Amino acid sequence: MTITSAEAGSGAGAPLEKIALETYVPPAKPSLVGLSRAEISDRLGAIGVAPAQRKMRVQQLWHWIYVRGAKNFDEMTSISKEMRSALDQHFTVARPEVVAEQISNDGTRKWLLRLPSGDSVEKAHEVECVYIPETDRGTLCVSSQVGCTLNCSFCHTGTQRLVRNLTAGEIVGQIMVARDRLNDWADRDTPTGGRLVTNVVMMGMGEPLYNFDAVRDALLIVSDNEGIGISRRRITLSTSGVVPNIIRTGDEIGVMLAISLHAVRDELRNELVPLNRKYPIAELLQACRDYPGSSNARRITFEYVMLKGVNDSLDDAKLLVKLLKGIPAKINLIPFNPWPGTRYECSDWEQIEKFSEYIFNAGYSSPVRTPRGRDILAACGQLKSETEKLSARERQALRAMAMTD
Repeated sequence: MTITSAEAGSGAGAPLEKIALETYVPPAKPSLVGLSRAEISDRLGAIGVAPAQRKMRVQQLWHWIYVRGAKNFDEMTSISKEMRSALDQHFTVARPEVVAEQISNDGTRKWLLRLPSGDSVEKAHEVECVYIPETDRGTLCVSSQVGCTLNCSFCHTGTQRLVRNLTAGEIVGQIMVARDRLNDWADRDTPTGGRLVTNVVMMGMGEPLYNFDAVRDALLIVSDNEGIGISRRRITLSTSGVVPNIIRTGDEIGVMLAISLHAVRDELRNELVPLNRKYPIAELLQACRDYPGSSNARRITFEYVMLKGVNDSLDDAKLLVKLLKGIPAKINLIPFNPWPGTRYECSDWEQIEKFSEYIFNAGYSSPVRTPRGRDILAACGQLKSETEKLSARERQALRAMAMTD
């Protein structure tokens, strides 16, 4: 049954945000992954490394961890055996554990990752990470939270709890796992001779801007040209509209920005993305206009899920074009992927094409394309328990990012 926009907006009393149920408990031997150079230096000082040696040791560790992808200290052959033994007594270079892997017919890969914890009472937490290969790039979709802070009505995770934020190390660790599984480190041969993970999108589970510090610290490591070395122009952070942290993202991280918009009227967006009641559309779009570094070469992506009879009319398309005037933008139209219990339906394909055509004729990029990796993405979350399925928002974002021309 098709839902009208008025009916969709009738549930706008949903809570804006959830409270995390847990906090991170580090293991007895913490990993050095995700620490800044200064933090690594401090850790070395705490185990007795002389100040005069620390800069050199940090450079060695940084290279072995982020350029060579070392999984243990024994691999770090340019470091003395004595120092390697001292490091091994106190630290690891562990990343999340791969619990399960699915590989699509087109090469798309999805991993279920278990996060180590020092808490022996709570069960280990798990997130999913997806790699999408294309002819000119390989995109990795990364999570920022276990669960999600928000309650978007079209999103399956909106019905679930927020467990906790990920640490910077757990975020960076997802990229390291992907490079491990793809044999993608600098001193290893890849099928193409080049790096396989070339792009990162913060579009997995969670709202990145409600875990700002950890996301910032992780992405600064990922983009460091003496380490993993993925350009900031190849990193995209997607947010539902946490306005105060949008400008901070531009100033402190400097990556590409994507906005989960999904509606052009506050009344409807209040329901689809309840955070809109806190940061309405006009305020959100002003933050986009003010986003540092945005230009025609660094356009902001606006994600727009197509919901039948809710937000897919030509009047919606016209207002969308009007709202985005003056913002260097591209518009990502995402066919809705229904999940059990949802009251929404995907727009008819003919209507999606009409919507796209109007936007394209107005001068915005918004192609209608066929999703990749459907054979595994259609079952996203099946690697997890029935109560911890991956969010519909993540599935939609992944499909959009996986589309090819």
